[in-house]
Amino acid sequence: MTATKPRTTLPRWLLGPATDEVRREQAVAAAFLRVLLGLMWLYNVAWKRPPDFGQDTDSGLYHFTSYAVSHPVFPPYSWVVEELVLPNIVIFGWGVLIVETALAVLLLTGAWVRVAAALGVLQSLAIGLSVAYGPHEWPWAYWLMIGAHVAVLFSSAGRVFALDAVRAGTGSARTLGRIWGAIALITGVVGVILSAGDPLNPRGEALGSADPSLSLGEYNVIGGLVLVLAGGLLLLSALSGKALAGRVAAVVAAAAAATLYIQVGFGDPLLGGNATSAAFLLTVALVAAVAGRAPGRASPRE
Repeated sequence: MTATKPRTTLPRWLLGPATDEVRREQAVAAAFLRVLLGLMWLYNVAWKRPPDFGQDTDSGLYHFTSYAVSHPVFPPYSWVVEELVLPNIVIFGWGVLIVETALAVLLLTGAWVRVAAALGVLQSLAIGLSVAYGPHEWPWAYWLMIGAHVAVLFSSAGRVFALDAVRAGTGSARTLGRIWGAIALITGVVGVILSAGDPLNPRGEALGSADPSLSLGEYNVIGGLVLVLAGGLLLLSALSGKALAGRVAAVVAAAAAATLYIQVGFGDPLLGGNATSAAFLLTVALVAAVAGRAPGRASPRE
């Protein structure tokens, strides 16, 4: 008698690692799309600024969300925005900031990829329903955003350069730690160099540009040094297998991100950063936490 394979429930499938076996080039292409989407969310969290998210000046998140009313795409959704969202923009704004930060962190690190992709579909749909018919908007941009997240959702985008691969036992935490440690270390060094002329500038120097819409955040000398410390500790953990170094790196990066969330929009950030800086630090923290927990885990190929 042949045993029947138990059915996989939707929650179990969503939470499981996106590491189904496919050809290497397919996995790499899916990972590339995942990281590209992560960079998109990382760049765009910067202008979701508390405390009022642009309500007083009719700018930022409040301004673009109001397009759902002034340039309606779907009237029932416009009613929800007008009656529920805009009057409670502070609560809504924090929700958007949390969701889009989570999208950036999870997609860049390749952690719980299917959950992130599903969330990305919903968030892209919400954005499209708000702004697709607004001035200077291209509605197809939002169809493409939805489609890209759907493609990631049903792919093996967590098989390469991803924490999902570590969760599945097919990837190396140490390899991932080396890559992200080097990225954080180099980013921190560049931040220190660029901000040397005004080392304590509360805005910091931008590591990116609005022209290609790519950024790893803004940092002054203190913020850059924090990244150097976190990246160096993560690299040490990945190279030497010292779990404690990875755990300390995770704490340093997470604490730095927390200070930014407390200060951005409310005062002068000590680290000279913005919400993109905080999301990038959380990305480093998540990788470091995994590297600190299982620094010796290696893939079968290593």
